[in-house]
Amino acid sequence: MATFVLIPGALHGGWWYRPLTEGLRAAGHEVYPVTLTGVSERGHLNTLAVDLETHIQDVLGLLEAEQVTDAVLVSHSYGGMVASGVADRAPERIAGLVYADAFVPRDGESAYDIVNDVWKQRYLAGAAAGGGRTLVGLHPALDPRATVHPLATLLQPIRLTGAVDALDVPRVYLHAERFEDTPLLDTVARLRTDPAWTVHTLPVGHDLVREAPEELLKLALAAAG
Repeated sequence: MATFVLIPGALHGGWWYRPLTEGLRAAGHEVYPVTLTGVSERGHLNTLAVDLETHIQDVLGLLEAEQVTDAVLVSHSYGGMVASGVADRAPERIAGLVYADAFVPRDGESAYDIVNDVWKQRYLAGAAAGGGRTLVGLHPALDPRATVHPLATLLQPIRLTGAVDALDVPRVYLHAERFEDTPLLDTVARLRTDPAWTVHTLPVGHDLVREAPEELLKLALAAAG
């Protein structure tokens, strides 16, 4: 039995992972879908003080409280920023990494640094609409449960010691090739040349849980060995 910790992207709570959660539990695994501070049902905690460090601590706190020592971290989109910070801080608790069309930052990078100009403008427009403190979900295709997202989480650079790069665990990246205006092409190109990573390309958009649930489940299970 493996233990999966599921980290959602911006605007979404742990509910986004429900199909994956159900599939993993049906296969006999322990699963913790996370909702990060200031988002979804924890939206009442959205303040200017909520940043990337807050979200990293959210997950580190869960690992500690639940005594998880063999976590397969599954992250989507912005959640890759969080997963990278968690794995770097607590490498002894990590058994695998699955990045579902997610950010894979290097030391000193923020989500804002990584995205292309299209997404930089969307972040800034969302901040303006949210009074300067939040990213607002502007796309009409978003699930109605999606909420605003703490802006500082996207602007704060991550600090990595290199421990995450030294981890000898499965690392799987899922590239959604039909994600319109994707800001992740440079990330995918970098990981394809890194022997520590296995990169899979799926002919779907960014909402991998909805568009490729069976493929996501299969690759998550494979990362758990």
